[in-house]
Amino acid sequence: MIKKLIVYCLLVFAVAGAKAEQTKFVMSAPNAVEMGQQFRLTFTLNDRGSNLQLPPGLSNNFDILMGPSTGQSTSISSINGRTTTEVTYSFTYILRAKNEGSFEIRPASIEVDGKVIESNSLKLQVVKEQARQQQQQQPQNGETTESATPTELGGDNLFLRVDLSKQNVFRGEQLVATVKLYADPDIPISGFDEVNLPTYEGFYTQDIEIPKQINFTREVYNDRIYQVGVLKKTVLIPQQNGKITINPFNMSLLVQQRVRPRSFFDDFFSGIQTMKTRITSSPISVNVKDLPPQPEHYYGGVGNFTVNSNLSSENVTTNDAVTLKMTISGTGNLRLIGNPVLELPTDFEVYDPRATENIRTTDNGVTGTKTIEYLFQPRFEGVYTIPSIQFTYFNPATASYVTRSTPEYTLSVEKGEGDQAATVISSRQREDLQLIGQDIRYIRQGNSMLRITGTTFYGTPVFYSIYGGSTLLFLILIVVYRKKAKENANAALMRNKKANRLASKRLKAAAGYMRNNQNEAFHDAILKAFWGYLSDKLSIPVATLNRENAVANLRERNVNEDLINDFVEIIERCEFARYAPAGGSEARSELYKKAASTMSRIEKQIKK
Repeated sequence: MIKKLIVYCLLVFAVAGAKAEQTKFVMSAPNAVEMGQQFRLTFTLNDRGSNLQLPPGLSNNFDILMGPSTGQSTSISSINGRTTTEVTYSFTYILRAKNEGSFEIRPASIEVDGKVIESNSLKLQVVKEQARQQQQQQPQNGETTESATPTELGGDNLFLRVDLSKQNVFRGEQLVATVKLYADPDIPISGFDEVNLPTYEGFYTQDIEIPKQINFTREVYNDRIYQVGVLKKTVLIPQQNGKITINPFNMSLLVQQRVRPRSFFDDFFSGIQTMKTRITSSPISVNVKDLPPQPEHYYGGVGNFTVNSNLSSENVTTNDAVTLKMTISGTGNLRLIGNPVLELPTDFEVYDPRATENIRTTDNGVTGTKTIEYLFQPRFEGVYTIPSIQFTYFNPATASYVTRSTPEYTLSVEKGEGDQAATVISSRQREDLQLIGQDIRYIRQGNSMLRITGTTFYGTPVFYSIYGGSTLLFLILIVVYRKKAKENANAALMRNKKANRLASKRLKAAAGYMRNNQNEAFHDAILKAFWGYLSDKLSIPVATLNRENAVANLRERNVNEDLINDFVEIIERCEFARYAPAGGSEARSELYKKAASTMSRIEKQIKK
């Protein structure tokens, strides 16, 4: 009975602890506001609570104008057939700042099932009130009008900026560059037309993944509140010393502007127009200091790293493959670090090291691991010492070099069975290894095929025939290629050549409409076939092509008058059929045959 009671109490405490962990009490507010501007301080709770206590000292820096205004919302979600319902309670206060400066709002508290739950803390910056462009003029004759002059864009209200995490670094030290768009909150940006981002010459770059959809957030810059959108984040690693300048770049934005006066009785959107504006960033420089004189075992690493290693086996037989793995972990220019050197005894067959990387690029820079595999084979039995690998890197935080090293290993090698040229098994591919014991080859014995000296294929008639034929073929290909290129460059000539083929395709479409008894579509297809054919053949744009200039051009090309009359008759019948009932399928079939015949005869008579 006592055991059951203990288990029951433990379950009760576990459920209560789990519920306390799941309870979320969140405080939210803008991160920047102006003096005199009202803003909302909101608390959300995913459980029913009571006795809400505001953050201590809140009234010292802010006037509480209204609150709390309570609300409740319910959300239902279904995952893998399991439906869950969550109820959220909100408490909203309207505040106004008393003074300028940066303030930290301490956590608030609320009681849930007899337990006190604290919220998060917030940092909020209060700036002086910003002057805005006058939007309204004085009333005239009882009407309210707005300024007809659009807001002047650029300068302090709309600009681009590259925000650098550092501007004084060592060569090889990483920094993060963030391309930001700053816009006054009153400027409605509706889209982007052209974006040219910086190229970062002189740096090795790795992009940081950011959401494709640009989200604008509030940010204070030069004591002014802007809506800021992040366009790109990149990790930069300078590859040269001195001053490196990030050149200006530009982009085109679409901004909605009011362009003329509006009275009360005008259409609400009549004065709004989307305008295109181009903005250019200012250049920014990074000062790159050279590294101190490089010590031994330095392989280009700049950052903060640790190393560890492991040996695949310490007891092997001759010609067995042994792998020593060295892993460099940390934050810095991992991709630019060279492979440290492993000094092995001369009795080992050594292969080139292979490196693999597992690297992440985040807002904190490039971090991850680089693993180097050293593969070797002992040729003879014995006990060998695998020496320590020395790895030296430069730590920019301390402006000094740091050396890390792997431990020494003892390798015991026993004599293997069979020939020394036995197959070797390892993590490497088979072709990466070589057989030992076959590096000296005997002279080939036996009868060999001999031939008389001086009898070669060079200089024979067959040789000159092949050589002359290939040269002639090459010249013919050049002539054909130039002819084709010249024809392709002449757009009118290409249209003329393709006119009959395109017209045939259009007539096939008309045949399909005829079979489906689509009268209007059939006659439209016949018209499009003829007008398209004549436009391509006579080099006349379709927009300016009509019956009169088509007939005139056909006569200039010496086309028979009877054939021209047939063409005019087909055009008239098609146009008449679009506005009057047409005959049956027999009439359409007759018209189709006549159209195909007329087009074929015109093609034969037109000379180009």
